[in-house]
Amino acid sequence: MARLHSGKRGSSSSTRPLRTEVPAWVILNAEEVEARIIEMAKEGKQSALIGNIMRDMYGIPNVKLMTGKSVSTIMKEAGFYPEVPEDLLNLMKKAINLRNHLENNPRDTHSKTGLHLIESKIRRLVKYYKGTKVLPATWRYSPETARLLVE
Repeated sequence: MARLHSGKRGSSSSTRPLRTEVPAWVILNAEEVEARIIEMAKEGKQSALIGNIMRDMYGIPNVKLMTGKSVSTIMKEAGFYPEVPEDLLNLMKKAINLRNHLENNPRDTHSKTGLHLIESKIRRLVKYYKGTKVLPATWRYSPETARLLVE
């Protein structure tokens, strides 16, 4: 499948090995894994970063395989999941940084084009999240509200 805003083909990625049971070399049990995830969520880490930390530092190949729930589901149950989804929040951070750059460099046309592309991705995601009822129907994206949400 092609990438969203480029004429290039996407790179193929490797797939995870198919596992139906927890590997024997994992030392933590499901309750300990959930406790560590909640600790990291209290520190303000995002679910993707928590998954990477669990893989790299604790040797847990798949949280969902161990606990039966994804990292974001565990965070939602504990009440630490942000009200704005993480992918949307990351795109808004990117747009804010680009707007700050354009204030200092107003003639940077390549960055202006990049900002338009990022904001179109944001609008597309907002439309999707409104349709799936993750965001309320009255939620709107504007650079000012994005600044307030991110900071």
